[in-house]
Amino acid sequence: MVGENFWNWILIGVGGMMIVAELLMGAVTGFDLALMGVAVAAGGLVGLYFSSTKIGLLAGGILAVLYVLVVRRKLRARLLSKPTQPTNVDAVIGSIGVVVQRIAIHDAGRVKVGNEEWRASLAPDAGEVREIGQTVRVEAASGVTLVVR
Repeated sequence: MVGENFWNWILIGVGGMMIVAELLMGAVTGFDLALMGVAVAAGGLVGLYFSSTKIGLLAGGILAVLYVLVVRRKLRARLLSKPTQPTNVDAVIGSIGVVVQRIAIHDAGRVKVGNEEWRASLAPDAGEVREIGQTVRVEAASGVTLVVR
């Protein structure tokens, strides 16, 4: 006859193999296999604690269902969410800068926006030259060059 804790040890072993398989595959399942493995192994540990195969299987099943219905959705939303803070160039669009090197129609210059100095060119319809000390508004970015007006 197989001991009462035998199946709990099987649950722990299967859960461990699921975790190792996920790691060996390079997280191709989005960590689902590893986290299901954690649920199965945790069920086995609960079964060992209570010396009951039925409790171990029930705990593993409940934890797996909870993962699929609750945790998985929240985890995916967090992993797949886009950053809400703009990056360097995106953050300066719309900002006011000060010309630190003359900007002409076909001659890029430099502007200081906040604490950073950027290469800048005039917008096509901006018209006149911008001299050192004048303020400009950043309208767009083209690569690492700000387009100002």
